[in-house]
Amino acid sequence: MPTGAEAKGVAAISSDGHLSTAQEQTSRKGFCSVRHGLALLVHLCNFLINSQRMSLSIAMPAMVNSTAQLRPLNASAERPPADSQDGWNGTLQQSEAVAPMYDWSPEIQGIILSSYNYASFLVPIPTGYIAGIFGAKYLVGVNLLLSSVLALLIPLAADAGVLSIIVLRIFQGMAQVIVLTSQFSLWVKWAPPLEKSQLVNIAVSGQLMGSFITLLIGGFLCQTKGWPSIFYIFGGIGCVCSFLWFLLVYDDPIHHRFISADEKEYIVCSLAQQDCSPGWSLPIKAMIKSLPLWGILVFYFTEFWIFNIVITYLPTYINSVLQANIRDSGILSALLLGAACIGTILGGLLADFLHSRKIFRLVTIRKLSTAIGTPAFFRDYWKSLRTHREPFLPLLLDF
Repeated sequence: MPTGAEAKGVAAISSDGHLSTAQEQTSRKGFCSVRHGLALLVHLCNFLINSQRMSLSIAMPAMVNSTAQLRPLNASAERPPADSQDGWNGTLQQSEAVAPMYDWSPEIQGIILSSYNYASFLVPIPTGYIAGIFGAKYLVGVNLLLSSVLALLIPLAADAGVLSIIVLRIFQGMAQVIVLTSQFSLWVKWAPPLEKSQLVNIAVSGQLMGSFITLLIGGFLCQTKGWPSIFYIFGGIGCVCSFLWFLLVYDDPIHHRFISADEKEYIVCSLAQQDCSPGWSLPIKAMIKSLPLWGILVFYFTEFWIFNIVITYLPTYINSVLQANIRDSGILSALLLGAACIGTILGGLLADFLHSRKIFRLVTIRKLSTAIGTPAFFRDYWKSLRTHREPFLPLLLDF
């Protein structure tokens, strides 16, 4: 049964199906609104989730004592300058003095880094249903807190043994995927159609920003304070922000205590024009026969395959193969993600501009974005693969 605010919002829609002038003015308030504040909160949440995920990638070179020997077969001919090598030796000795180091082989390192994904792929579908029934507020908040507590326990798990840290990372990966999946149900009730791209992209860009900041300062923290500090810092901040999430976030604007009446009315009216309500039936047979759905699945599989390999193993590659110290490897790794974060926010603003001005249809905008961003990358990758036939990650760094 609709509340008084919902009835008022629906009544404000004119007979031709458009919003009133007052609500159009509300929509132009931009970032001075509760819905954009929510997008920034979700951005912070994603920032912390990816910071906690990336912490192990940047800390791994400092955690193992075999990384210094992981160099190409012709390393003697490509040995870094003496001053650079002295700096690396000093960094290694300093890290060893302030934090424990482990004799993990490259294979064990790979298993530990990839354990994040061992069970997380099972989570998204049930999470979507649960978030639709109970709301995303508590689902996101509880799992953000769980992920943060597990981040604080990683140094203890590393001391306990390889199996302990693998199990911890599996549960942390599941908690983080629940956060990343369930948050999208917020925008069903919070995002006006003409602002959905920018709100979602502001929120999602927190993942890239988290990886960027972690790589940028993580190497410095590992080098000066010891590698456990990176887990304590981002885990502690995550615990604090999870409590702020419970206090400030609401599942819909109707029940928000501090939102203005004009903004609440604008959001409700905008969503009422969509004339659609989410259904709970799952058309499995139609999904299996849907070529567009298979195209989307294949695209995202390949995209996340490459992206996850890059962000997970890039710091280790730069440190062990290119012989950069821990701090410099983090800075070099961060450059790619910093540019991606800026591009994500600007891309969302551009998509909403093209959609609101009716320059392109929404489906056309999405197809253009995919067509522009993907083929050049894969074309250069396969060209390099046929030409050089080198390992996967070095080819990605040639671009």
